[in-house]
Amino acid sequence: TGYLVAKSTLVILGIMSIGTWYIFFTKVYEQFKLGRQAKAANTTFWGAGNVQQAVETLEVGSPFHFIAKSAVEATVRHEGLLAHIGLNAWITQSIQRSIDNIQSRLQDGLAFLATVGATSPFIGLFGTVWGIYHALTAIGIAGQASIDKVAGPVGEALIMTAIGLFVAVPAVLGYNVLVRRNKAALETVRSFGADLHAVLLGEAGSNQTDQDETSAEVVKLNPNPSVKIVSAAFAS
Repeated sequence: TGYLVAKSTLVILGIMSIGTWYIFFTKVYEQFKLGRQAKAANTTFWGAGNVQQAVETLEVGSPFHFIAKSAVEATVRHEGLLAHIGLNAWITQSIQRSIDNIQSRLQDGLAFLATVGATSPFIGLFGTVWGIYHALTAIGIAGQASIDKVAGPVGEALIMTAIGLFVAVPAVLGYNVLVRRNKAALETVRSFGADLHAVLLGEAGSNQTDQDETSAEVVKLNPNPSVKIVSAAFAS
């Protein structure tokens, strides 16, 4: 039983260690990819003729494409009951929801790292206590308490604590590194969202101005269309 418990503890710590390194390298790669996508967006997006063309320049599946597409769809769907919400507030809400979604995706796996960093030392300590208990029990049954009989089993039990620390330290360091890098990545995403918000409002205002100018030109060309209609009716 003692061997089975010690082996199970070691397996749990091994799974924690593998999961920690897998999540760390995966998240670092995702953050590196996001940084590359941010550079590409700043290079191509803002030079497009309009927002729709700019969205097509973004990499499909990237956070920036997701934000831009959601914001453009929000301006199109600003009708019906949604029209009672100001366009500024509606676009702001749409962009903020997209950013919150991206933030949630960036934080995937961090809870596992925090859990490993907090619990693995205690799991290792449990393995140590269990190992020492069974080592002393075996020594008591054998009736020999010399240093050479005690040092071996106790030393093997203490290794479990060392393994627990070996698993916990990378998890804690990886968690702190990923949290700091996530903050920098989110600042880039938020800056993109703020600039996009301003562009969409400016484009909407420009379209409204064009419509007003067109209406004014129609009125100038035909200032009193009802008179012409009445005159034509009498002439007939």
